[in-house]
Amino acid sequence: MNETLKRAISGAIYIILLLSSILYSKESFFILFGVFLIVTLYEFCNLIQIHKVFPILLGLIFYIAITLISNYNQFTTKILNEFFQADINISVNTEQLDLILLVAALVVSIKCILFLFYDNIQKISTSSKYLYLLGYIILPFVFITKISFGVINYNPKIIIGLFILIWTNDTFAYIVGKSIGRTKLFERISPKKTIEGFFGGIIFAIIAGYLISKYYIKASAQFSDKSILIWTIIALIVGIIGTVGDLIESKFKRIAGVKDSGIIMPGHGGILDRLDSVIFVAPFVFLFYKILYYFS
Repeated sequence: MNETLKRAISGAIYIILLLSSILYSKESFFILFGVFLIVTLYEFCNLIQIHKVFPILLGLIFYIAITLISNYNQFTTKILNEFFQADINISVNTEQLDLILLVAALVVSIKCILFLFYDNIQKISTSSKYLYLLGYIILPFVFITKISFGVINYNPKIIIGLFILIWTNDTFAYIVGKSIGRTKLFERISPKKTIEGFFGGIIFAIIAGYLISKYYIKASAQFSDKSILIWTIIALIVGIIGTVGDLIESKFKRIAGVKDSGIIMPGHGGILDRLDSVIFVAPFVFLFYKILYYFS
């Protein structure tokens, strides 16, 4: 089969699966990203060369536990009471829990950024590998699900809007870079990325953010007249932090000596290759949500 056709088919399946699960219900959204988390952990464990069983089990249990506590507190309490035949009351301050998880994710994100600029690292220590597993892979998946709730309830438009910004930034960074790109952005990590493409991606992401806020999010009660400013800032976060996330994954692949993180998507690579930007962006967008909520 033609490589371009394979790429188009696998990309279409990925987008249809993603959008249908997000739009159908929050449960289907949680389940799909739980599956994505398992595949991503498998691929990342291959990159950093550690055994897969424990990280996958740890990540899945952590993801399920946080999802249940954050969104199904009463249901979780009922199940535990029936299982242990006792009067167990789960009372968790989700705001404090979110803050603890956010700080942990941001600390690891800073470590990832520093790791990107280290020239002489060709081997990652065992402790760092597990730290990256938690803060670079597992926690961002938790924040992706949390972002979809906006201020109050599950709103599929928010997470779809975020993915549209990611796709717009990636697409136009490539197009602009291919057309007029001359100055390399980070040649030793990603030789094809250019500064011109980087700024082109950001500009078109901002345009997409404006269109999303004006024509797509407009009907949502969760957004005020400041929606355009909010989505412009999110577009900036996506353009800058998303590119950094892409470069960080490229650094891991370069150390591992591979082109793609996996083979599950013919022509595209692995799930980590498709989600590298959004998983690195997610904690920063959630932080922006918290700051916005605090000042509003």
